Amino acid sequence: MSLKNKLLLAYYGDDFTGSTDALEFLTLAGVKTALFLRKPEQKDLARFPGIQAIGLAGKSRSMSPSEMETELCNAFENLKSFAPNHFHYKVCSTFDSAPHVGNIGKAIEIGSQVFNQKTVLVSPSAPHLGRFCVFGNLFARMGTIGNGEIYRIDRHPSMSKHPVTPALEGDLTIHLAKQTEKSISLVNLTTIEKGVPSVLEEVTNNQAEILFFDGFNLEHLKTIGSVFNQLANEKTLFSVGSSGIEMALGLAWEDEKVIGEKITFGSPGEVSPLLVLSGSCSPVTSKQIEYALENGFKEIALESKAVDSEYQNEIIKNVVSEIIRNFNNGKSTILHTSTGSNDPRIAETEAYFKAKGFSADEIQKQCSSIYGSVLGRITKEVLKAVPLKRILFAGGDTSSYAASELDILALEMIAPIAPGAPLCKAVSDNEWVNGIEMNFKGGQVGTADYFIKVLKGEKL
Repeated sequence: MSLKNKLLLAYYGDDFTGSTDALEFLTLAGVKTALFLRKPEQKDLARFPGIQAIGLAGKSRSMSPSEMETELCNAFENLKSFAPNHFHYKVCSTFDSAPHVGNIGKAIEIGSQVFNQKTVLVSPSAPHLGRFCVFGNLFARMGTIGNGEIYRIDRHPSMSKHPVTPALEGDLTIHLAKQTEKSISLVNLTTIEKGVPSVLEEVTNNQAEILFFDGFNLEHLKTIGSVFNQLANEKTLFSVGSSGIEMALGLAWEDEKVIGEKITFGSPGEVSPLLVLSGSCSPVTSKQIEYALENGFKEIALESKAVDSEYQNEIIKNVVSEIIRNFNNGKSTILHTSTGSNDPRIAETEAYFKAKGFSADEIQKQCSSIYGSVLGRITKEVLKAVPLKRILFAGGDTSSYAASELDILALEMIAPIAPGAPLCKAVSDNEWVNGIEMNFKGGQVGTADYFIKVLKGEKL
């Protein structure tokens, strides 16, 4: 079956910023892609002439296994109905997951059943983001660009201390074995280095139910992409991994002349003011907040009482008023829930939920969903009052919930900003949302001047 006669790929992103990451690498490869914020229908695709790939931005990274069962069965069946050549369950490039939350093993079990696939292919590496898989061990650069130090993931200064899913094991085959009883094997670098025929032979002879692929550079990704393409002949091929899978398939599609020329983007230009909504407690985001404040941005610290429904409406009203005042004075504004892992608001929020009887795992989810919802509601009220052109969301978990408050049908990429965090245009039936430029960045993404770059529309 010719790849030119069907949808090349559909993917489900386990969080919002990760979903825009995949959107970027497909678009940069020359694949016309739309990222949906709700399960798409066939009529929705008609709004995007020439569409070649679709994504669905999800929240499964912050869900329990039972919640994932409900969410992913429905989402996978929905995307399968479009008969894509490939289906990708897109996870964070740092493989954030645990048995109790964002369980990747559970997603593999569901996908294996929905797509009737005995062996699920897993490719974690994303060298373009500073993520490398070597003999099953994941290594990650501090940040996604620049010359940051590279650490094994369980020794990474940020990921080893992640508040929800701290990286405690560098070997991903061992890490994943704690999340599923499926058998696991690895196609390691020595085989990848030999090229497509050797990799195909090992895959064909494999008996495991989950098969990992090492990857260290773009040549390795191209080999992986070519292998995946050759395996996707008669039915949809289900795979799991980072946006390295989009990069791998794009390289293979380009080599096989399945897609046209790569898209060239012009500068989106500067806008003022910029609204930044941060639910991240990453040290990378903390430095970005600090740098922006030193360069003219205003800040609003969202009170920890915002998680209490008794105070929410009043807090939202006051914050919206303050943002509008700042904008009327031409000041870009950062609304944040913390300025790093030591922010006292984190302890205050945890104490509130503990008093309500929530467990530690439940607290983290409550924080993401409630703070995210409050940030989204604030954004909606600001948009009704001020004709904003560009908004920046920081933090993968909270941004998923924030964006869901804004009645967005889909996003299209309009310009690269930083690897994994493109500038997008919102498509919505609501006039105060439709056409607004939005940037979604994960906690680890970007240099210290990131907010300034987004304000100016400059690529990092």
